[in-house]
Amino acid sequence: MTPTIRRAFADLSVGQVHCASCGDVDAPPVLLLHQSPRSWREYEAVLPLLGARHRAIAMDTVGFGDSAAGSEPASIAHWARVAAELLDALRIERVAVVGHHTGGVIAIELAAALGERVRALVLSSTPYTDEAFRRARAERPPIDEVEPSEDGSHLAALWGKRQGFYPPHRPELLEAFVLDALKVGRRLEEGHRAVASYRMEERIDRVTQPVLIVRAPEDPFASPHAQELAQHLRHAASVRIADIEGGMVPLPDQLPEAFARCVDDFLAGLA
Repeated sequence: MTPTIRRAFADLSVGQVHCASCGDVDAPPVLLLHQSPRSWREYEAVLPLLGARHRAIAMDTVGFGDSAAGSEPASIAHWARVAAELLDALRIERVAVVGHHTGGVIAIELAAALGERVRALVLSSTPYTDEAFRRARAERPPIDEVEPSEDGSHLAALWGKRQGFYPPHRPELLEAFVLDALKVGRRLEEGHRAVASYRMEERIDRVTQPVLIVRAPEDPFASPHAQELAQHLRHAASVRIADIEGGMVPLPDQLPEAFARCVDDFLAGLA
């Protein structure tokens, strides 16, 4: 029987924060963090797969999906603090954390801040952000920003910006992206800016947990960072890189079975 996805809100410092969960509440917990500007729905097909053996929880990052934005400026550190508040609200003492793109950067900060409370990390398509990364990002045009238009043509422009990084003949993946992007509104670049300003080089040495780096070979933004990220995880208990063939930018909802199996196998190996 497929586990049921249950949705809920927690009253936290920023207001109400939304999450979706699947699996037995007494099973080992796994927190799933999404990319920008997506939501928990990036993991909608993954949740029941992980929920067969885990208490899988996908939260909406502050200001994304159905989570309140709060009044504090967006930053990776702030978003990680609120993720920790959610763990407290759910009475989760120790957790494995899975993050994709922006979610992976938040996961690193969460592991650095919470120490042994984070059992393990799965970093999917996660960049290493240092001064060189920040300079390169500053020189590039915005990733998703489009000029609003009265005739709705900006929605086609938004679709077009992402289309080349998504698999062909899978319009439902781009539809899911546009739906989440519409909820974010004028703050489309907020997540990308938070990643670009995060000083990972000052925090990554605090990561001591076992780490799995999941690489999507067809993701031009993140795939080239995998080896560099692994090299900087000097104090991690272990570091392994796993490729998911054919993986592109929307990896968790593009290939949910392969993604869930990769996470499940890694966590099973730690038991």
